[in-house]
Amino acid sequence: MSSTFPSEFLWGAATAGQQIEGNNVLSDVWAMEHIPDSPFHEPSGDACDSYHRYEEDIALLAEAGLNSYRFSVEWSRIEPEAGLFSRAEALHYRRMVQACLDRSVTPIVTLNHFTTPAWFARDGAWSQDGAADRFERYTQFVVDNLGDLVTWWITFNEPNAGAMLLATGNLPLGAAADTIPIAQQEMLQNFAKSVGGETGVAAMALPILSPVALENVYAAHRQARTTIKYLYPDAMVGWSPTVADYQALPGGENKCAEILAHAIHPFWELSKDDDFVGVQTYTRTTVGPEGIVATATSELTTLTGWEYYPQALGNTVRAAAAFTGRPVLVTENGIATNDDQLRIEYTRTALKGVLAAIDQGVEVLGYQHWTLIDNWEWHTGFAMTFGLIAVDPDTFRRKPKPSLHWLGSVARTRGAELDGGALEDVNR
Repeated sequence: MSSTFPSEFLWGAATAGQQIEGNNVLSDVWAMEHIPDSPFHEPSGDACDSYHRYEEDIALLAEAGLNSYRFSVEWSRIEPEAGLFSRAEALHYRRMVQACLDRSVTPIVTLNHFTTPAWFARDGAWSQDGAADRFERYTQFVVDNLGDLVTWWITFNEPNAGAMLLATGNLPLGAAADTIPIAQQEMLQNFAKSVGGETGVAAMALPILSPVALENVYAAHRQARTTIKYLYPDAMVGWSPTVADYQALPGGENKCAEILAHAIHPFWELSKDDDFVGVQTYTRTTVGPEGIVATATSELTTLTGWEYYPQALGNTVRAAAAFTGRPVLVTENGIATNDDQLRIEYTRTALKGVLAAIDQGVEVLGYQHWTLIDNWEWHTGFAMTFGLIAVDPDTFRRKPKPSLHWLGSVARTRGAELDGGALEDVNR
């Protein structure tokens, strides 16, 4: 195995606006958080107050030795009502980008990390006519305001989350499938009322389930990519489907192939025209003849209930590259645990898998750890601790964990710090 990663490798961490900024009051998710019997365990509220504290977050990342930061622009802040754009909010995100550049950190900007404006939900979310055009219009405004400073763009985070739910019954959100707001009429009525829409029309963008909505997301990705490349031909554009390491048990080969064909391969097919394919992997999924085989719990089961299986990342990196023929950017990988040493060992093994893939000829552009700071993890609220940095919920004081400094040392030495680790061969 090679001892080092490429010199231009993007070492960083990822975040999402709704999960860290706080008070994203005009989004569809905020509306759903506050209806009676909301499926969210608790509202996001102030979250981590990163809207005001982003400079500190970026400084901690850079001082540790990381050289990139993946974050999202919140559409509902940029376009609070249809066709009404906020230059003040665009300047806010421009200041974030500049804060990265001032510390030699490469910004990687996600245009849609699940949430959409409440008005977009009111009109039918991704199922409405013209959804792709509206996303393209938003994209153009953002790129007009940030594109001279930003090279790396991700159009959609986990656009296949709904397809994954339909194919497997599971979502990569730390939530059981029965907590997702699907076909719960009273809940949907309350949501429609909260965004000022009609029941049967208003729709939360997460998850993307209907065939019409999915086709609109495909179109939105293609149109956004075209717009970005037209404005800045040298920009790097892709998206980041979620993918577990699917492993077929004896007799489960056909079922496993069926899941991949429905939930993964159509999204990778679109990536063939992108500059890179994003890979978001946390664990493996085993498939038997009847479908997904539940993971047995162990002392290493993560807070999300997922199997501890860091070897998954190397496998999915190879699979994505083989299918698409494109370079790979690891856009998310991490573990929800209160044991920070376990986080280090998980990440060590995952990165060794990435390095092995590079040795086998796969072009891997970077690794973005999920996540930079403990945050609001969607349906489970603040219970899941994925972060490299802890956050006091009352004072918002940041406290870097040993894992942040460890990952920074790996970045500074281009992987030379990966050797060792008692858990690196764990396979449970």
